[in-house]
Amino acid sequence: MRVEKDSLGEVEVPQDALYGAQTGRAVENFQISELKLPREMIRALGLIKAAAARVNFQMGILDEDMSGAIHFAASEVAEGKHDEQFPVDIFQTGSGTSSNMNANEVIAKLASHRLGKQVHPNDHVNLSQSSNDVFPSAIYLGTCLVIDCQLKPAIDQLHSSIEKKAQDLGGIVTTGRTHLMDAMPVTYGQVLGGWASQIRDSRERICASLVHLSRLPLGGTAVGTGINSPQGFGENVVAELVVSSGLPLQTSVNRFATISSPDAAVEMSGQLKGLAIVLTKISNDLRWLNSGPGAGIGEISLPVLQPGSSIMPGKVNPVIPEAVVMACAQVMGNDLTVSLGGQSGNFQLNVMLPVIGHNLLQSTRLLSRSCISLADKAIDGFCVNEEKIRSVLGRNPILVTALNSRIGYEKGAEIAKQAIREGRPVKDVALEQTDLSAAELDALLDPSELTKGGFPGKEMP
Repeated sequence: MRVEKDSLGEVEVPQDALYGAQTGRAVENFQISELKLPREMIRALGLIKAAAARVNFQMGILDEDMSGAIHFAASEVAEGKHDEQFPVDIFQTGSGTSSNMNANEVIAKLASHRLGKQVHPNDHVNLSQSSNDVFPSAIYLGTCLVIDCQLKPAIDQLHSSIEKKAQDLGGIVTTGRTHLMDAMPVTYGQVLGGWASQIRDSRERICASLVHLSRLPLGGTAVGTGINSPQGFGENVVAELVVSSGLPLQTSVNRFATISSPDAAVEMSGQLKGLAIVLTKISNDLRWLNSGPGAGIGEISLPVLQPGSSIMPGKVNPVIPEAVVMACAQVMGNDLTVSLGGQSGNFQLNVMLPVIGHNLLQSTRLLSRSCISLADKAIDGFCVNEEKIRSVLGRNPILVTALNSRIGYEKGAEIAKQAIREGRPVKDVALEQTDLSAAELDALLDPSELTKGGFPGKEMP
């Protein structure tokens, strides 16, 4: 161990630690979970500190050598070369000050080694900044990076997989189901097209919310006024971050609002929850359609990935949809945490930022991997059991709906009930109960034609 000092006195930290006293105190104080700062936030903190060092030099308040050393050290942090030096628990001071100082101390130590003289974590690395504007900016920037680099490509892959499967299976007609009961026929193209549309709409909503999440409060410092930060500092740092991140970032419309209330994080969490709900719906549909093989619906067969039971030989389970549903449940729980965190803005500062950042980023990662798993290991590989579909399609009593315009609802209900009661096709019962010919009934009850909508027969006056 070695002794480090801060404004409260001396603290022991591990001999080989790059961090200093404030991080050491935080490690000692916050021993609540095994959760540490996410890699994406460490990356974002590194990018912000590197950009700030460059701007502080450009604005004449940090010399070139000091700026260069800090920029180099912060870039190493952003690249993930020192992640083990970030030991602070997620459940810490609500502003994220401990993690911001963790970054400041690590970068200061690295820069000092490079420069050959002391670089101070507060006076130099944190120059023109505050935890209160840096940490929410790191949450927003980190999440934007993951959405751009991971989530959007993963959504696109899933959307492409579903659309391809819709083209391959588009003409297969199956029994529609409402309330888990037989309904009018649909094609697999229509079913899968509905899923693809849900995925596309979720992506559009997430992208719309990215506009708000990309607005960073840098330059607001402690409470939004910008104390100890030169005029234009925040705008210049954001301009640097646009270059280093490749994202269309902007400064906050109102720094007071962004520092005190992470509304954009709450909004984005809601959009991620929306995607989780869509993935849950698709996964559950896959599970139901795959159920069986003998006593369930059994219309599709998902890829066989692993044995399904430790005691029942030959059993195979829909493991990927099950895993995705669990991940989505976690995302929905994360959204509640983010919502509770978002309401904890007391006057000029929100005090649940670390847990907001952790949950927002976890949700983004979970959904990214869930989309890829669902595409690669479920959608791409499932096949349709057409023989099973045909065996039940023609006996669907709800096909009688197609006769409404010719015989009326009440007569149709009577025929359907008799068909169900006697286990007979609707056509056979309708031949006995109506004056429609066999040829007319074949035309009216053709499942393929019934997927096209409109009146299958002559419209009633």
